[in-house]
Amino acid sequence: MTNRPAVAVIGCGYWGRNHVKTLHGLGHLAAVADSDAERSAALAEEFSVHAMTPDAVFESADIDAVVLALPAQFHAAGALRALEAGKHVLVEKPIALNVVDAAKVVEAAERTGLVAMTGHVLRFHPAFEAMEAMIAEGKLGAVRYVHSHRVGLGKFHAENDALWDIAPHDLSLIMAVTGEEPSTVRGEGSAVIEHLSDFAHLHLTFPGGVRSHVFASRLNPYRERRLTVIGDEAMAVFDDVAPWNEKLSVFDHKVWHDGEGWQFETAEPRYIDIPEGLPLTRECAHFIECIESGAAPRTPVADGLAVIRILTDGTVTHD
Repeated sequence: MTNRPAVAVIGCGYWGRNHVKTLHGLGHLAAVADSDAERSAALAEEFSVHAMTPDAVFESADIDAVVLALPAQFHAAGALRALEAGKHVLVEKPIALNVVDAAKVVEAAERTGLVAMTGHVLRFHPAFEAMEAMIAEGKLGAVRYVHSHRVGLGKFHAENDALWDIAPHDLSLIMAVTGEEPSTVRGEGSAVIEHLSDFAHLHLTFPGGVRSHVFASRLNPYRERRLTVIGDEAMAVFDDVAPWNEKLSVFDHKVWHDGEGWQFETAEPRYIDIPEGLPLTRECAHFIECIESGAAPRTPVADGLAVIRILTDGTVTHD
């Protein structure tokens, strides 16, 4: 490997373009590739890098790592091919469409010893990182309940419903908060405009006693991106739609039993000062750092497998 890992992005669509721009800014973009040669050529010219075919990327000795930002049905095969070619890989979520294929990616990563990372970008949001630190330090007390609402209008994909496209973000965050996979999953998806679910509700129970729910929608009149953690001493909210100085708030509400009944006392939110930073930039920088240092990534492909187990193994009904 060169002193500065050379990274190629395969997939030049909306999110792939964001990876291209980010890796170029970090000084590690070496090439772009896409099944549409005209699209990759235009992006390569814009960022002054090589345009390659996906096959050429996997075969090139000059490429150390690959970012896969493809339609989800191609992620597992691409990740396996990258690892077998001796290349580190960052694969966008979901890393596969079934548990068997996702497990193959995890096994290949363990066998090759290469960095294999899932694109759970919100794990690198400064507000969520600050929330994680507060929980680890016991500032919320024992975590009792976690709920997330991720709703808005669009995007509508031909292959993925709201559950597969939206919920993985929050499932990754919730498992990071609880530190474990759920023991039970119940869910319901509702299709409104066609055959794929536009709404999804998930209810999760964790071995340690924490309970959680996820509400995801791509057919909603307003936009909401909120994760709430209920502790027995305080409550915290990560609100990614709020202004930066209000993205992480803490509510020191009090609830107690006075012998006659339950009482409560509300408190105004305390907004936590957090450093500004783009989650995708922080994620890509972490990927590069792991390649250079040999450290394990914070969001390994095993995390992607855990999410897919929830999406496929849980009892989720669709109407």
